[in-house]
Amino acid sequence: MLRKLYKKMLKTMAGCVIWYKWRIWLLRRCGFKIGCGVYIGDGLIIVEELLDRGHVVIGDRASLAPRVTLVTSSHPNNSRISPYVPTPHGRIVIEPDAWIGVGSIILPDVTIGRGAVVGAGSIVTKSVPAYTIVAGIPAKPIGEVPMPEGER
Repeated sequence: MLRKLYKKMLKTMAGCVIWYKWRIWLLRRCGFKIGCGVYIGDGLIIVEELLDRGHVVIGDRASLAPRVTLVTSSHPNNSRISPYVPTPHGRIVIEPDAWIGVGSIILPDVTIGRGAVVGAGSIVTKSVPAYTIVAGIPAKPIGEVPMPEGER
């Protein structure tokens, strides 16, 4: 119980602090794996089971714009429908150099590939290959990141 309260407080503080490096420091204290050179914009929301650890992994130099939501778990709480609906639960991996646009939502069991781009306001329900640009609801490929072959 104390661990859950501690994590909830740190996550809440991380959503409110002014400097992005403080956000990263607080989120690492929550048990999230965050690489070097990462940028996390204001208002990141992580929906999860508070006792989970290691369900969010953010690679080096990844960039998350403001108001991104990462959903690793969701359930109907005390509703009578609880026994009858599936409860999604899984990891989210954002590989190095990926860019997640403003207001995007990433659902459980999704990997955003190296150098991939998620357009603003997208809902990502499936993994995104490396250097692919996706957008929409649900997110679908709309292009590729024009990287020189030697740099991929």
